[in-house]
Parts: sequence; structure tokens; C-alpha cells
Amino acid sequence: MPSDSVPELSSMEVARLLLAALQTHGVRDVVICPGSRSAPLAYALAEAEAAGTIRLHVRIDERVAGFTALGLTLAGGRPVPVLTTSGTAVGELLPAVMEANHVGAKLLVLSADRPAELHGTGANQTTNQIDLFGAHVRGSVTIPAGRHPDALVGEALAFARGTAAVAPGPVQVNVAFRDPLVPAPGDRLPEFGANVAHPPVALASDNDPGWRNHIPVTERRTVVVAGHGAGSEAEDFARTLGLPLFAEPSSNARFGPNAIGPYRTLLAGHMARIERVVLFGRPTLTRPVGLLLGNPDIVSALWAPAPAPWFEPGRRREQAIADPAALAQFAGVGPEGWLGQWQALGRQAGEAIEQALAAGGDLNGPAVAREIWALSRGNLVLGSSNVIRDADLCGRPAPRPAATVYANRGLAGIDGTLATATGIAQARGGRKTTLLVGDVTFLHDVGALLIGAGESEPEMDVVVLNDSGGAIFSTLEHGAVAESGRYANAVERLFATPHRVKIQPLAEAYGWEYLAVDTVDDLRDVLQRPGTRRIIEVAVPRSGLRALHAGIAARASELAWPQIH
Repeated sequence: MPSDSVPELSSMEVARLLLAALQTHGVRDVVICPGSRSAPLAYALAEAEAAGTIRLHVRIDERVAGFTALGLTLAGGRPVPVLTTSGTAVGELLPAVMEANHVGAKLLVLSADRPAELHGTGANQTTNQIDLFGAHVRGSVTIPAGRHPDALVGEALAFARGTAAVAPGPVQVNVAFRDPLVPAPGDRLPEFGANVAHPPVALASDNDPGWRNHIPVTERRTVVVAGHGAGSEAEDFARTLGLPLFAEPSSNARFGPNAIGPYRTLLAGHMARIERVVLFGRPTLTRPVGLLLGNPDIVSALWAPAPAPWFEPGRRREQAIADPAALAQFAGVGPEGWLGQWQALGRQAGEAIEQALAAGGDLNGPAVAREIWALSRGNLVLGSSNVIRDADLCGRPAPRPAATVYANRGLAGIDGTLATATGIAQARGGRKTTLLVGDVTFLHDVGALLIGAGESEPEMDVVVLNDSGGAIFSTLEHGAVAESGRYANAVERLFATPHRVKIQPLAEAYGWEYLAVDTVDDLRDVLQRPGTRRIIEVAVPRSGLRALHAGIAARASELAWPQIH
């Protein structure tokens, strides 16, 4: 209990002060789950929403709520709290917190707690929530019941913003509430004002780091690799120095004349020609890129102007460089013909891929990813497993980016993908959001389709590539085990996890429009028609996928190094 010298605040007073402090730190959206111990904050948030200063997003599943908040902060750039009651509800946020940790997202866990006198007594829904998320948050503070929250809220948000030595990331504010948990008898909601203003989010443009002021004279056979989150500066660097660019889909650097779309199919046959690599962002997708970065005969550098959330200093083999001039000098300029040869190889490999896809039938995963990459505008969210790799294989670089690409690549899990996409769609209202996922990813997070009555509806297409199981394992070494027959149907059952779920009834149950497409032409037609909340099912066979990828690799390996005169 507080001492006599410190007057105790009521739970409603604490909640209002806490919310006011969050708003001074830029909070405009809050995701909330129902619960009793969190009631004071729920009422305070209702007051703020009525006053037009906060936008609420209500979800009944804490895990879904956590990833919705993650999507909101990824797309909006602001800290976004997710509010839960005490007990297991807080633990449900761990997957979203882990993802936020590894991508540096300012997710704020706002966990309600019992007061100190109820801990250790067997009180219902009471557990130790302090420091529950351990190393996965930048900091954790606990506000005792009845205490003024301002200083501790400011401390938590400072943790979330990061420092010169620590990347931004998630934080926890654990706040204890003592009864009564409801407003005073004379309290009431204010008259509803205008909805909180949410102008279209302007994504932070990359500052010009100044490579153009430091063009080197040394020629080197260097390539630029743009991993997740690299941003457009990777494309600018490659174009400025005349270097080929190998950009993953979620790098948001996969555009411009230097981008080599099917780069990963070319590395096996032509890696020995590469002298140096400059890495922007986090490489997460392919083994060929992993082999390139790990090749002891190739010198590599990592653009690291600020702390990154995905690696510890000194733990990667690349030379970390924070100075633009030093990075340009490391890379050098491409020798005459260097870029043109990679561009010619890329065109040939693209033609070989198209031939392989045509031979594999009208509809398959890579063909679907190719169309969605080409037609998406606004926001494009890619699920983990095969679909993002299909986009990496077949997504043709455009002159300029048509969509902002998102993916949960912090830990590359399939969980929370639909919820993350709904958060992105809400943060970037007025821009269509297209989500491409496999059926297992879809089913894993199907509860995120529940948008409660009265909640704002995202403008969103969910394209489900349904091959009745997890197809990615067939393209890995597990596919060879399955083909050998040595483990009978173990690979199919334990890795592919086949199912017979009907997606149309699920869509109807959650109130989403359902469409099925059978051809690439049908898919193109549907994607270009307007719609608010749609689930588009594309049924494809899983058999033959391993052979398809093997055929693409074989065709690419036959491509000779071009001679450009």
C-alpha cells in the first residue's frame, strides 16, 4: 500500500493519466481485448475515443490483438499499445513481442495486473507478470496501484525509441489496478467528437546518405544484396555505383534497372565471378544468398549506420560500415559490362522460369505469386514459407515500386500473419492491402478474420494458395526423404500436415466475401475488381512442386555467362 505521504490515486485516475502520457508520446491507436482488471483503461480509452483523440481496435483474442498492434506500428511508425487483462492473456502476446523484438517495432504491451496485496494469495487470474517477456523487450516497468504513471510511462517509451547503442523495439508497461475498477457514479462519456484524425501515413523516405559525393575510381566485381527492410537506399546505392542488385521482396528495394529478379537461380553457376558483396538489411530467404555471404573467397560489408535489432555486433562476418564514403570505397564501381552481363543473365533466367511454369500447368504457386506481385497496389503482405520465396523467384522488378511490401521476417514464423495484415490495412487506410498466404498459414491465424460488429473494416484481399498442406518441406531436404520411401508417410503427416478444411464456409462464417479462381486469367480479373473484405482461394496441387523447382534450377544452370561487346 502507498505510504501516507503519497496520496493514492483511484484506478480511473491512474488510467486517465497513463493514457494522457501515452498520447504525449505519439500514441494514436490502441488495440484492446476485453477483461475486468484492465477495465479502468478500457473506460479511459472509451472517453478518449469519444473525444476524438484515440482510435480503438477491439479484438477478442490476445494473440490476434498483439499481431494487429504489430501491423499498426510497422505501417504507421508510431508506438502502438495492446491492452490485456491479467493472467494468461498477457502470455498470449509473446509471439508478437518476439517478432517485434527482431524487427525493431515499437510495440507496447499494456498489461493490467492485480495489486501487490493480492499476489501470492491464490487470487484469481493472478501471476507474476513483471519482466514476463525477458530479453524480448527493450525494457519493462511496473506501475504500482494508485501511483502516478507519468515518469514510468516516459521511461518505457524511451526504451521503445531505442538509443545510439540499442535498436528500437517492444516494451512492457505493467500497471496494477485496485478496486473499484469502474468510473465514479457521476462520470460519463463525453459527447462524441470528430473521429481521431489519421492522415495517410507518409512512409519515412530514406535520407540521401551521400554516396554520390564519394564515387570511387576503383573497379570491383561487387554485387548489392538487399535483405528484409533494406529500403530504397539499397537500390540507390546499386544504381549510383553501377552494380547489380539482388533484392528480396520485403526489402522494398526490388525495383529499378539494376534489380536482377531471378538472382538466386544464377548464384550457383556464377558466384565465382563475384569479388565483393555489400549487404543492406537482413537476408532471410534463400540458401544461395546464405552461401554467397558465407563464401570465404568473397569479401563482404554490411551497411550499419544505426543499431540493428536482428544481429549482435561482432557476430556476423561482414565488415560493418556506417560511413557512406567508406561503403562506396569498399564497393567500388562496376567494371564495364559487369551490370549488363547480370542484366542479360536475369532476362535469360526469367525466360527459363516462364518456360518451366508453363510446362508445369496454368496454376501453381510461383505463377500466382508472379501475378500478385505484378498487380498489387498499396500494401502487399507476404506470408512465410513458400509464397514469399515464390515472389522472390518470379516477382519482376518494376521501374518504380507499385506497392509497399511487408512480411513478418523477424522470426519468419507463420503465426499472426492475417492479424498483422489487418493492422497494416488499418494504419494505411485508403490503400488497398493484398495478403498472399498458404493454406496452413491461413488456418493458423484464421481467428484474425473476426472483425467485431462496429469495428472499422480493412480494405483487404486475402489470397489463399491452397495445396492442402505445407508444401515448403517438399522443396527442402525432407522432400528427398519422402521420395526415398524410407519413412513411409511420416514426412507427409508430420511436415506437410494435410487437411480437408473447406475455406468457403469459414469465409462466410466470418463475414468475408469468398471467391475461387481456377486460372491465372481469373485471378487477374478478380484482383483488378473492387472489393472490401475478400478471401480468394486458389487451389493448386502440391505434387510436382519439387520437380518444378528442380527444373528451374536445371534450366538456370545451363545459362552461359553473356559476352557483351
